[in-house]
Amino acid sequence: MDPSTGNVWRAAWVTAFLVALPTPSLSASSVASAAQQQWPEPPPELLAQARALLADAPVFDGHNDLPSKVLDEAGGEPRRFDLSVRGDRFHTDFVRLREGGVGMQFWSAYVSVDYMGGGALRRAMEEIDAVHRLAAAYPDQLAMAYTAADVERIRASGRVASLIGLEGGHAIEGSLAALRMLHDLGVRYITLTHSQTHGWADASTDAPQHNGLTEFGEDVVREMNRLGIFVDISHVSRETMLDAQRVSRAPVIFSHSSARALNPHPRNVPDDVLRMLPANGGVVMATFVPAFVAPDAGAWSASRDSVREELSRSLDDREAIAAALRAWQQEHPQPRGTISDMADHIEHLIDVAGIDHVGIGSDFDGISSTIVGLEDVSRFPYLFAELLRRGHSEDDLRKIASGNVLRALRAMEEVAARLRAEEEPRVVQDGLVPE
Repeated sequence: MDPSTGNVWRAAWVTAFLVALPTPSLSASSVASAAQQQWPEPPPELLAQARALLADAPVFDGHNDLPSKVLDEAGGEPRRFDLSVRGDRFHTDFVRLREGGVGMQFWSAYVSVDYMGGGALRRAMEEIDAVHRLAAAYPDQLAMAYTAADVERIRASGRVASLIGLEGGHAIEGSLAALRMLHDLGVRYITLTHSQTHGWADASTDAPQHNGLTEFGEDVVREMNRLGIFVDISHVSRETMLDAQRVSRAPVIFSHSSARALNPHPRNVPDDVLRMLPANGGVVMATFVPAFVAPDAGAWSASRDSVREELSRSLDDREAIAAALRAWQQEHPQPRGTISDMADHIEHLIDVAGIDHVGIGSDFDGISSTIVGLEDVSRFPYLFAELLRRGHSEDDLRKIASGNVLRALRAMEEVAARLRAEEEPRVVQDGLVPE
């Protein structure tokens, strides 16, 4: 077939097929969000109060993927796009970090599950190197932090205290020796899985294989406790969440997850798990991912999946399938949610886990769309203004901004110091541990 004839046929077929596709069953509020409804700006006095609060108690953000942007879009060169000036290529630059009241940041060293077949540890090294080179390239803006004392010292200097969170436990490639070396390079949390189950832990968005953690997975948690690395149970299955909290002798964190009771996405945290956090001293860091926050995001996703399945059954032309799905999504935009929805999640986390166990983990520069009103790192004060408008006290908001995470970091360091005095490093014979 002549290519031009094929394109005409494809366009005509897609147009005809779309008429018969299902439409999502969404609430009126979600449709408004999908149409990018405007979130009402806070009164100037509340915004000024929020800015003053974050100047005193800056945000300790649990998750930002800027290092991956440096690697993938800037060719690994931190200065290719000048991050010292306001830009619009990324969600993050240093002008907007200051405007947003961010004083402490876990930079994510993200390792895609595409590397599970090989090269995961190498990719982790590249991501960690990107964080260190970011700090070296902008020494007046960032400084590497390894302890809570470092965080407070660097924050007092006016720079952003920069810590590393490794996203994806498959990156250790089944090696506790690698885990120890990653700690020496500055890794202070590890997300036990990413989107797929691997050899020692089940993920929330994949079929379970282990009913939680394997025996080796429990050894990983214990060694993380001994070293002084937060056990991050975002991305893991409920059973893995339960196992990690049972085994961990130090506070655990969710570096970027929200409330499953308000949005049933499997990446969010169920209430029974949230209720366990006080006993462990852990922190759930509410995330800004629209699919996890918007009330009707699940219904939209189910409709999109239904459309995709129907297209796959009816067409054997991949380009036509992709074109039809894109056209459907243009007609039915994904719900984004608003700052009000985000505040609902934070309030639910407070109600269930307690005010001492809630923080913020944005996932900026790791998301392709943003919540209305939370478009980049400059917008944290607007969220805190919304919480002020709802009657939350400044003392409670200081805990959410950074106090709770700093408390957990100190507790984790105390546990590690005690365990290193009592225990030797764990050694597992080569070849016996799945990756």
